[in-house]
Amino acid sequence: MNIQSAIVEGANILKDRSILSAHLDSEILMAKALGANREYIILNNDKVLKEKNLKYFKKLVQERASRKPIAYLLNKKFFWNSEFYVNKNSLIPRPDTEIIIEQVLKLTKNKNKLSVLDIGVGSGCILLTILKERKNFYGTGIDISKNSLNICKKNAKNLLLEGRIKFYKSDVDKFNQGKYDLIVSNPPYIKRCDLKYLESDVIRFEPKLSLDGGLDGLSVIRKVISKSSVLIKKNGKFILEIGFDQKNKVIKLLNNKGFYINSTLKDLAMNDRCIVSTKI
Repeated sequence: MNIQSAIVEGANILKDRSILSAHLDSEILMAKALGANREYIILNNDKVLKEKNLKYFKKLVQERASRKPIAYLLNKKFFWNSEFYVNKNSLIPRPDTEIIIEQVLKLTKNKNKLSVLDIGVGSGCILLTILKERKNFYGTGIDISKNSLNICKKNAKNLLLEGRIKFYKSDVDKFNQGKYDLIVSNPPYIKRCDLKYLESDVIRFEPKLSLDGGLDGLSVIRKVISKSSVLIKKNGKFILEIGFDQKNKVIKLLNNKGFYINSTLKDLAMNDRCIVSTKI
């Protein structure tokens, strides 16, 4: 079987499982199976596959047909302008979260040597991107998951940022190291009762710890805001990702902890997604 025929066969299997990006996914998985890029696939689509490559490709297709995310099959996800290693122990970076990066770059245009804390650092996509864009900033990443921290450490090494970041395995409640000019966080904020409505790719494969925001979706957000009010310097900036229907409640929580609301930002779908505030 040649490359093109296998891709078509793989795409048909994925279509039968109602995967909208079936053909694209099949091409990406073929590239993975061959250890090549998509350009190679296109230019050599009539090339006959070796048995081992075809077997590996079929295995990848079956995994994708089970709704396992492409990012986990490839162990990578592009975010902002870098490639991040990911696996089942870390939430897959989303384009909507790039709003946080945009705001940080806007707010720190002429700033030097700022200290940045990322609460629930996960894969490190937010904190490491900030450090990559701001060469004289220093970062601290905390996470309750040792596995997530190991992923972040791997990404820090890959991006040559090990010298400017510290890691702590800690629940946000128990973390008391340092004072910070900037705090960012993308905490779990989905109501527990709503988890079952998530796409099967998400709920079956991504870590529940990174999704479950408790009964009202605000359990972790409350902790993050409370701790941030203690760890942040006066006039420091706090940028928090939120659920689409949480703006008013979160603003009230922030105000009660001494934060002034600078702005609320919408995501690509025009849902409220991020609140920028200042400690007063």
